[in-house]
Amino acid sequence: MDAQGRGRAEEIDPADQWVLNPDTGDYELRLNHSGADSGRASGVSAPRSSGRRGAPREGDGERRGANGDGERRGAAGEGARRGREVPRQGGRRSASGSRGQAPSDSAENSTGRRKRKAPKARRKKALLWTGGVMAFLLVGVSAGGYWLYQHFNGNLSTVDIGDRGNKDVITANAPLNILVIGTDKRTGKGNEGYGDSGSVGHADTNILFHVSKDRTNATAMSIPRDLMTNIPDCKTKQEDGSEKTIPGTQNVRFNTSLGQDGRDPGCTMDTVKELTGLTVDHFMMVDFNAVKELSTAVGGVDICLAHAVKDEKSHLDLPAGPSTVQGEQALAFVRTRHAYANGSDLDRIKGQQQFIGSMIRQMKSDDTLTSPTKLFKLADSATKALTVDSAIGSVPKLSSLAKELTKIDTKNITFVTLPVIDNPAEPTPITVVVDPVKSPQLLSMMQEDTSLTEVAAQKKAAKSKQDALLKGTKAAAADVRVDVYNGGEIPGAAQQTVTWLQNDKGVLKSTNKANAPAKAAKTTLAYAPNQADQARALAEMMGLPASAMKPGTKDAVGLQAMVLTLGADFKGAGTPITGPAKIDIPKASADKAECAK
Repeated sequence: MDAQGRGRAEEIDPADQWVLNPDTGDYELRLNHSGADSGRASGVSAPRSSGRRGAPREGDGERRGANGDGERRGAAGEGARRGREVPRQGGRRSASGSRGQAPSDSAENSTGRRKRKAPKARRKKALLWTGGVMAFLLVGVSAGGYWLYQHFNGNLSTVDIGDRGNKDVITANAPLNILVIGTDKRTGKGNEGYGDSGSVGHADTNILFHVSKDRTNATAMSIPRDLMTNIPDCKTKQEDGSEKTIPGTQNVRFNTSLGQDGRDPGCTMDTVKELTGLTVDHFMMVDFNAVKELSTAVGGVDICLAHAVKDEKSHLDLPAGPSTVQGEQALAFVRTRHAYANGSDLDRIKGQQQFIGSMIRQMKSDDTLTSPTKLFKLADSATKALTVDSAIGSVPKLSSLAKELTKIDTKNITFVTLPVIDNPAEPTPITVVVDPVKSPQLLSMMQEDTSLTEVAAQKKAAKSKQDALLKGTKAAAADVRVDVYNGGEIPGAAQQTVTWLQNDKGVLKSTNKANAPAKAAKTTLAYAPNQADQARALAEMMGLPASAMKPGTKDAVGLQAMVLTLGADFKGAGTPITGPAKIDIPKASADKAECAK
């Protein structure tokens, strides 16, 4: 009987017999034996690569027929067998209870060898930081995984996005931005009837996942596909290694940033940067099939509907109240929009956010984290589903990214949608444009890495830093001397600021110095030590964050002025650079279940 057969005979799931070896980082086959096999040890390491997909077969590592067992029972055979074993987890107890000594043959034959289990808390911790690769990032889907075997690398698809993104996977002590794209390309079995039959794969669903610098919170911002925006020129890599620049287009739907005219995900990253002011570190892209496969791999996703739905276009047919969906039903749920009150893409986004939040909770549940079978299926499904940038195009790199993401408490993951309004240029609006008031507020908060949830530690640290910044004497407005440069995107911003400072704040010694020598991403205030009182006064007036303050080392001489350089984060005179502490927009938390209306 092979290893799989023995597992089934003892009513043990074969996948549950693969155990993490902390010394090697590999999963190994550890079998309980009974009867004539009790004296034999098994320590078959999981293969690093394999031509097959799916769970490894326990019997592949070492076949043991009845005759073979008898032939290898001699001392020489036993010694050779031990030479093939991987390091044991923490040694093994003898019959007398001492560690590190092999038990006698009689002890083994009489009691059988028992599999030494890691403490529950330790095992759960190991699975927690390795299981769940990007689970909460995918649009209507989730990626997850075991400590993934090397052969899963072959499942991943990658795109070379040139010099865009973060080539180091992550940057320590810095925020992390990941763009998740769900395409409407009809790849995969059974997907012929979905989406646009002629689509080259547009950016149908988009989420910018912003992870805070301290990894205490995250904001998942959906970007509507029908948002009218400008798509910049973008460079794409061709199959022969050459580069081709795709000309930009003005005032078009956001979803055409991918697929249209040969645009790749790098073009969508460029569009997001121009739209939000946030640099995207990585992208992850999935299609219809990923929703079906991954929802099935976790055993279904819990959702809720405020009323019964029967949508002929998405094929969703569910009763009011809670349901568990997977496969075709899961895909129908994340695709439906006619099931909701307004029948719009904005309503569909809310349903997708509910789905992702539920997936997060499912991924972090004990049912998933303690089930090697589920984790293995997730790993296989996730890596097959993903197309990523080359910088994270391997299992070790994805695992490194996952370790950062699992630091976030579910309650501190907030789902929002980029604030938009109906397109005023259309008599009967079918597209949207950014909300001129709320959108800059939300983006300013994200640019400043301000959480949308009340994270106590972060709130305390931010207040402490701001208090320290403003602590000390402040110069009178009439004594503040500052030169203002425009390094941002708003024409005339320097003059606008000077006018506001002089007329509204009484800073009469402010001067417009026109454009800065170079563009600046962030607003900064450079000042000398003996100008600190002036700097504190100006910082309080303008709402400058501590990060904007750039103190020098030499005192100013004579009438030397401070230098204020307005960056891309400047939204207008009188608007605090730090962004509002709170914003009045619909939000949803990943740890709370809500019914879609």
